[in-house]
Amino acid sequence: MNENYQLFSHRDKEPENRVLYVVGTPIGNLNDISIRAQNILMKVSLIACEDTRVTGNLLKNLNISNKLISFHKHNSYQRIDYLLKKLTEGESIALVSDAGMPSISDPGEILIKKARKANLDVICIPGPCAAINALISSGLDASSFTFFGFIPKSSSERKIVLKTISESEISCIIYESPKRIIKLLKDLKKLCGGLREVVLSKEITKRYEQHFGNNIDEVLEIFNKLEPKGEFTLVIGGNKKIKLNSISNEIMRNDLLSLIEAGLSHSAASSYLSKKFGRSKKEIYNLIIDK
Repeated sequence: MNENYQLFSHRDKEPENRVLYVVGTPIGNLNDISIRAQNILMKVSLIACEDTRVTGNLLKNLNISNKLISFHKHNSYQRIDYLLKKLTEGESIALVSDAGMPSISDPGEILIKKARKANLDVICIPGPCAAINALISSGLDASSFTFFGFIPKSSSERKIVLKTISESEISCIIYESPKRIIKLLKDLKKLCGGLREVVLSKEITKRYEQHFGNNIDEVLEIFNKLEPKGEFTLVIGGNKKIKLNSISNEIMRNDLLSLIEAGLSHSAASSYLSKKFGRSKKEIYNLIIDK
């Protein structure tokens, strides 16, 4: 065996006291669970999970029996103090989501942050992630990317996020439901054009996994004949036309007005564009000030 690898880390043979283990679980294929993850789930003092029924079913399939406590967006703030108390008293806890890596589009991030602030150790046990799987499968640039998760539904926030994606020079990744995927593609087409590179992945790691299209128009054409079903991950290629250092004042002025119309204050919109274009906030702020 390569000397850089160990069959088990010495820290995983028996979970350590006062450690929060962030454990990746399968996103559809049970075979994706690692031996290391199984060992931790079997031996920690307690497992904090989104839905005890979902995690209970996973443990049953793995022939593991352990204590479960629900920890989700509706009760996370009420449960955090209890979980931190258990950790400080010397217990070990595994944090899992229903599928994939905790803290990716779920409340796990809050617990992790508070555990670290309390000087408790946090160890991540890697597992599947739909965003990374989709990016690698897409063939689009994976050297630099932005993950947006589920984008906002409200019109003002949504416009800002979609505009950011349309102008991004790096790959962007979005999760979307089957009910809203066509609307998302149509909204992106208005901003990006139908030829913008995208790859849409469905049911990653599951039996009916599929990957659609090379651009927005191709994917929309496919769904003219096919009803969207399943969980979707959309990877959007970077905008190859925009060069940020050549953005004219007129374009920045229009962007500033659009953001203000979407609900941002003059100051907040100027600050956002300042970071985006690498220009001073004052310069951008003054673009719509009569002199």
